[in-house]
Amino acid sequence: MPPKAKAAGKGRAPAKRKLAEEFPPGEVLTATGKKSWKLGAPIGQGGFGIIYLADENSAKPVGADAPYVIKVEPSDNGPLFSELHFYMRAAKPDLIESWMKSHKLKHLGVPRYWGSGLHESGGKKYRFMVIDRLGTDLQKKFEECGRRFPRKLVLQLGLRLLNVLEYIHDHEYVHADIKPSNLMLSYSDPNQVYLVDYGLAFRYAPDGIVKEYKENPKRCHDGTIEFTSIDAHKGASPSRRSDLQILSYCMVQWLCGRLPWEDKLQDPLYVRDSKIRCQENISKFMTECFSSTDKPVEIQKFMEKVESLDYKEKPPYEELRSILQAGLKSIQAKDDGKLEFTAVNGAVSAPAQKKTRRRKAAEDIETEVPSRKKRSKENGTK
Repeated sequence: MPPKAKAAGKGRAPAKRKLAEEFPPGEVLTATGKKSWKLGAPIGQGGFGIIYLADENSAKPVGADAPYVIKVEPSDNGPLFSELHFYMRAAKPDLIESWMKSHKLKHLGVPRYWGSGLHESGGKKYRFMVIDRLGTDLQKKFEECGRRFPRKLVLQLGLRLLNVLEYIHDHEYVHADIKPSNLMLSYSDPNQVYLVDYGLAFRYAPDGIVKEYKENPKRCHDGTIEFTSIDAHKGASPSRRSDLQILSYCMVQWLCGRLPWEDKLQDPLYVRDSKIRCQENISKFMTECFSSTDKPVEIQKFMEKVESLDYKEKPPYEELRSILQAGLKSIQAKDDGKLEFTAVNGAVSAPAQKKTRRRKAAEDIETEVPSRKKRSKENGTK
C-alpha cells in the first residue's frame, strides 16, 4: 500500500490535480497530424487547465476574432483525456457534416474537433485539444433574464438539444452533465447553441453493445447535483434516458425559475428522493412548479415519455420532438430559427448571496464523486 500523502496544513487536503502553467501568446503547438497551431490570449481557466484563443500557425499573431480555442492541461490530469476520447471518436467535422446531411439539418450543436497532441515546455508535458470557439453560456443568459426563459425559447432549446443528444447517442456516447453552464451560444451566430464539456461523457454502447444496469454506491450522485439523473443518483452508469431526464429538469428550471429540490442541494439523498417522487407522480410535480394557468402540458408529456423508457431502450427522438413542436403550436409559435433571450414578465434576478450558496452546494457535492480520470478507465480508455 502506498504511503499516505501529507496534508499541506490543518484542514486542507492535498491538491488532486496539477495546474497548467500559462503559455505566452505566440506559442506554437504541433498536433499529432503534424499540423501546427498558434496560441493567442487565454480566455478561461478551470480545474483541468487553460483555454486559449488559437488559429492555424502563420506569421500573424492570433487576433481577438480567432475562430478556434485550444484546451491545455498537464498530461497526467484526467478530464481533458476523457473529453478528448469523445471528440476523436464522435466530433470530427466530416462525421458531423455527414450526419447533418442524412438527417436534413442545417446545424448541429456539437463543437468540431480539429486536432490534438502533446506539447513539451520547460521539461513538462501538456495535453492539448483544438475545437471551435464558442460564445457565452446559457447560465449567464438565464441570470440576465431574471432566471426565467420564455416558453418559446425553452422549446426551441429542447428541440436543438434533442438533435445533439440523438447524434452523440448514435455514436455510442451519453453526455451525463447537461446544464446551462455547459450550453454555449455560437461565437458567430447567437441563434445556435452547443453542448460542451464532455469530461463526463460515457461510452454506453462500445461496439454497439449496451452496458447492463448495475448500481455502484461509490459512484452515487455523479454529475451536477440539481440536474443529474436518478440512474446517476443510484450509482448506475448514465444511459440515453439519463440524458433526456436531465434535459427535462433543465427545461423545467428555465420555465419556472427553480427546481423543488434546490433548497437542499447539500443533501444528495434528499435530492435523489425528491426526483424519484417527481418521476412517480409527474402531474403533481408540475403542479408544484407551475400555476394552473401556465403549466406547460408538453413538458409533462415529455417527462412521462422519458419515464416510460427502460435503461437500455433507444429513445423515440422523433416522438419527443413532436411533443415539443406541439407545445410551440399551442402558444401560436414556431421554431423560426431565432433564439430570443428576453425577460419574462415578473422575473427578477436571484440575489447574489442565494446564487453563491447554490453554487457552493453543487461544488460540495462534486468533490464527493469519482474523478473524471477514473471514469475514463471505465470507458475502456487507457
